[in-house]
Amino acid sequence: MPLRRDQAGADLPLAVASDRPAPHAVSLTPDVVLADALSVASPAALVSVPTIPYLFARDAGFLLLDAESGDAAQPARLAMRDGADPLELLELRRRIGRPLAIERVDAPAFERLLGEIYSVDGAAAAVAGDMGIAGDGLDPLALGLPTAEDLLDSADDAPAIRLINGLIAESLRQGVSDIHIEPYEQALVVRMRIDGVLSEKLRMPPHVAPVLVSRIKVMARLDIAERRVPQDGRIGLSLGGKLVDVRVSTLPSRAGERVVMRLLDKENAGLDLAHLGLDGRTEAVLQRALAEPNGIVLVTGPTGSGKTTTLYAALRQLNDGARNILTVEDPVEYAVDGIGQTQVNPKVGLSFAAGLRAILRQDPDVVMVGEIRDRETAEIAVQASLTGHLVLSTVHTNDAAGAITRMRDMGVEPFLLASTLRAVIAQRLVRRLCRSCREARPIEAAAAEMLGIAPGTVVQAVRGCGVCSQTGYAGRIGVFEALRVDDKIRAMIHDNANEADMAAHAFRDAPSLAQAARELVLAGETTPEEAVRITRREDRTADEFPGGQVG
Repeated sequence: MPLRRDQAGADLPLAVASDRPAPHAVSLTPDVVLADALSVASPAALVSVPTIPYLFARDAGFLLLDAESGDAAQPARLAMRDGADPLELLELRRRIGRPLAIERVDAPAFERLLGEIYSVDGAAAAVAGDMGIAGDGLDPLALGLPTAEDLLDSADDAPAIRLINGLIAESLRQGVSDIHIEPYEQALVVRMRIDGVLSEKLRMPPHVAPVLVSRIKVMARLDIAERRVPQDGRIGLSLGGKLVDVRVSTLPSRAGERVVMRLLDKENAGLDLAHLGLDGRTEAVLQRALAEPNGIVLVTGPTGSGKTTTLYAALRQLNDGARNILTVEDPVEYAVDGIGQTQVNPKVGLSFAAGLRAILRQDPDVVMVGEIRDRETAEIAVQASLTGHLVLSTVHTNDAAGAITRMRDMGVEPFLLASTLRAVIAQRLVRRLCRSCREARPIEAAAAEMLGIAPGTVVQAVRGCGVCSQTGYAGRIGVFEALRVDDKIRAMIHDNANEADMAAHAFRDAPSLAQAARELVLAGETTPEEAVRITRREDRTADEFPGGQVG
């Protein structure tokens, strides 16, 4: 059979001429078992890393349904789309090296399975495999780039395109949130942020930086001729049926332009409150606040703590078709059907305050402001809540009580804040221990003292294995504290009480961030080091917390 090559160099059948035998006349090899009416496997049973390249699977109409087996005689189950050419099975038989058991499926079922198998969670590995980076990582693609002169003089920028595609596909496979491309005088360094921690993944000669950055700017529709000022853009991607937004930011530096690409899986906008990992008390406080017809609900925490995800989960619950929900964001991270979303644009004077003022004339029931940054935005948000709107927003503070102080510092009158604020949720993200390799160890004395855990208590610790890439962690989990504005807190806000007194009252019978993190340590979900990292505060003493807990 004549062959052609796909993008990764894999052998694929060429289109056969029109005089080839009709499909029904093809005689399949004895190894092929044809089953017309077999049920298709459930998504949970599908192979996580397909061995068939995505483009070939989509175009030829064949999907591998089961994982590879060490027994070469064990048939591999394939889904065959109605109308697919059985002659392609010969190449698949050679590639897989096992007998084939075929299950016929109609076109809609095939498309659904294609999206499930080649999803971002596991199938970006297949896309990476198509690009020649599975197994060997990104180094072969980087080494394949020509010299500076050849690359600049050539009209074919395929090497740069393949490297960028490989970076994004590998990042999606590993669950990367940000890709950093950093030019220095001696090298171009690529770092990736996984579970909130940056690590170097690739180092290339410095002369490839201009072409690589220019190609990214073309993909993001930025001005490639402008290298003196920062620029922002986006790249829309579809991988295995999943939509992914890549937010691109460039920044001039001494050795060239730095680029940061943030990967946003659009399906994260579909998360609801039940899947955020909220503890029962925090969820009850948030649900009660969202049920109010008006008022302000704040979510606080540092950058990258998951505030936006929490706000979108709240909006998803409120988005029942009976409310007019409008947002002003910088930028709009996820598009949500049924919600009017406006992006801040300082170049034309559309700030948070201007956008908020405008959407209040659009008859909203619920308003979401991406961030309250200044006095003007804070005052308009307060006025909106006073006139019968439910306002959701974020502020950057270390804890829930600090958000109240921050609002007062921005110039909001205490009596107005006391009458409009309904709840403040503070949150952090800690790395979750890998369940395949974590091991029990006695807690260290210093960490035990800081977390209020008895010395010698056995907790789970990091070890490292192939599943977690020797890091000891796999994924992240949220840590929350919820401050409900009851009558006592309302009076304290009105009287300009200090932050420590409000925290002492709010968390006298509810977990603070430090206590919530301690519970995760005792439950074996994270390490004491992670808990200390996100809860250590220098302005608290053991006397301010029940049980002598130090936050």
